[in-house]
Amino acid sequence: MTPSDAPQFSRRRLMTMTALGGAGLALPGAPAPAAAAEPPARQPGRKSVFGLKHPPMGKVRIGIIGVGGRGSSLLGNLLDIEKVEIKAVCDIVPQRVEAARDQVRKKGRPDPAGFAKNETDFENLCRRDDVDVVYIATPWEWHTPMALAAMKSGRHAAIEVPAAITLEECWQLVDTAEETQRHCLMLENCCYGEIEMLVLSMVRQGVLGELTHGEAGYLHALPDYLLSQAAPAVWRRRHLTRANGNLYPTHGLGPIAQYMGIHGGDRFERLVSMSSLEHSLSLLRDKLPADDPRRREKYVCGDINTSLIRTALGRTILVQFNITTPRPYSRINMICGTEGTFCDYPPRLHLRGKGEAWETDLAPYFQQYGHPLWKKMKETALKSGGHGGMDYVMNWRLIQCLLEGAALDMTAYDAAAWSAVFPLSVASVAQGSAPLAFPDFTRGEWKSRKPIGLVGA
Repeated sequence: MTPSDAPQFSRRRLMTMTALGGAGLALPGAPAPAAAAEPPARQPGRKSVFGLKHPPMGKVRIGIIGVGGRGSSLLGNLLDIEKVEIKAVCDIVPQRVEAARDQVRKKGRPDPAGFAKNETDFENLCRRDDVDVVYIATPWEWHTPMALAAMKSGRHAAIEVPAAITLEECWQLVDTAEETQRHCLMLENCCYGEIEMLVLSMVRQGVLGELTHGEAGYLHALPDYLLSQAAPAVWRRRHLTRANGNLYPTHGLGPIAQYMGIHGGDRFERLVSMSSLEHSLSLLRDKLPADDPRRREKYVCGDINTSLIRTALGRTILVQFNITTPRPYSRINMICGTEGTFCDYPPRLHLRGKGEAWETDLAPYFQQYGHPLWKKMKETALKSGGHGGMDYVMNWRLIQCLLEGAALDMTAYDAAAWSAVFPLSVASVAQGSAPLAFPDFTRGEWKSRKPIGLVGA
């Protein structure tokens, strides 16, 4: 990537973009439904990234941008996987970079290069010829700019969730992946949970029949954490002051999208979103000392957002977002079909002809339909850790695909569509819960693709 090609990003510019989005519709870049009906034509020199493959790698060389809590956790998983080399780490906090380098050295691995000079030092990491994949675990507003820098430098991009926070960014990820022919995937770990992969296996084998409806969410009571002065809490709270919508949709939505074969014969077509009033976080904020500057913050995001998606085949999906009210943790994870329904938290199953009650003993189903990856590596995944082992399985699977030269489970189209719920929901709420059309990021190719299959072990 030449200096003229390198995107220049400052924190001030990114904060301005986010602030504008909170004030109006610039953040979601929301079109009227008709404006999104026809996707822009693919430009010359670009081609689809469905089924994108690269030559097998003898080893996978990784650079990580953002080595705070999430980045250091991912680093730990990667260090437990064979044929992975950590070549570089980057963060705006030098102490985090040194801690990450020490984490690598303690595993007996070569000392990676460190980047912590300034807010754009990540560009230097992306330019390194000894990096194949750039992992991005930074605040949301940096995800797309960093992924673009990686791909334009010839690297694959693995982005923490959400991959983008505006529709413009969603298209930038898709267009750049198509132009550079580099992998661009969102690190949606929940698609690799043991239960989620069990349900995917059951769906693919027809246990639930034809799917008609799904429910997803991110329900996580975090008000005390959100009001803390921890760096991740500060930037997350900032988004609550600028956007009212479904701001963290992909953990619950990703698995539902895979069950339904989104971009494999179906796609998200339309969204309607509605938010409750904001009350919970403000009540807690008002208990802070009178001179605390946080007392002056105004939160615009409702306590609970409920979004409804209709797919091209007529299926429906409910997606909820709730991080400020007392409510048990849940991603909901419910999928309904003509022959049965699965619902999580707690996991239970109801199949046609098996009585009127939920089945809660799923051991026989794990035995018969458990996903091959989990049957093979459960012990290792649990030992490595990371959200009950799902992080390890996600990272292992990505590395194996690259080593084998196989297509990845998820594409830039998935990253864009799943992330697009954020800006579309903000726009729908701002327009009185108006229905808005999803862009077709695949440009019609979803019609001829097959749903994601069951990968072997």
